[in-house]
Amino acid sequence: MKNITDIFFDLDHTLWDFDKNSILAFDKIFAEHHPTIDTNQFVEIYAPINQACWKLYQVDKITHEELRYTRLRQAFDVLNYTISDDEINHIAHYYIEYMPDNNQLFDGAIEVLEYLQPKYNLHIITNGFAEVQGKKITKSGLGNYFKTITNSEMAGVKKPHATIFEYALSLANAKKENAIMIGDCIDADVRGAIDFGMKAILFDEKRIYDEEGLHTINHLLELKKIL
Repeated sequence: MKNITDIFFDLDHTLWDFDKNSILAFDKIFAEHHPTIDTNQFVEIYAPINQACWKLYQVDKITHEELRYTRLRQAFDVLNYTISDDEINHIAHYYIEYMPDNNQLFDGAIEVLEYLQPKYNLHIITNGFAEVQGKKITKSGLGNYFKTITNSEMAGVKKPHATIFEYALSLANAKKENAIMIGDCIDADVRGAIDFGMKAILFDEKRIYDEEGLHTINHLLELKKIL
């Protein structure tokens, strides 16, 4: 791709392997507080519920607090596991506390950032909670690669809202025609960026989508062939 000066990455599910780190966090929580729960069984239920809740959060249909509670309550209900609201709130707290301690990245993440950094200005745009995302970036060793980090709390809106992309470009001192967004969410990351006027690449590691006309990669190292 020509004329690109600035690359904006999503964080969770794009560079930072949310699913693997989520399992590690729940492993610790359940071992300490609910040892009869099988983590893999729970996460299999939790993962799609979490994604559905995040879609509602992105369009302001649920709040930050409702997201944290609802995704757990619904997962425990499907599992048919009896648990009080107080216990769920405690788990939600531990989950946010433990998640940044686990730093599994997607295969090729560091290699591709090492390749891109000398050639482009690298940035992050994330809808994740500011208190957690900063810790993830620092503890995973990603921080040195990025010139700016924009989160939805800074911008006042979430992807796919145009304002968060405008805010990120302003912070980066970049122009939309020279910028590209890379992320796993076809609506928030890709269509949000394209509708705003930026280029975009979909990271579809699990090969979920079959969308014509979109630049799509299934492994981060494929970016070496594109950028």
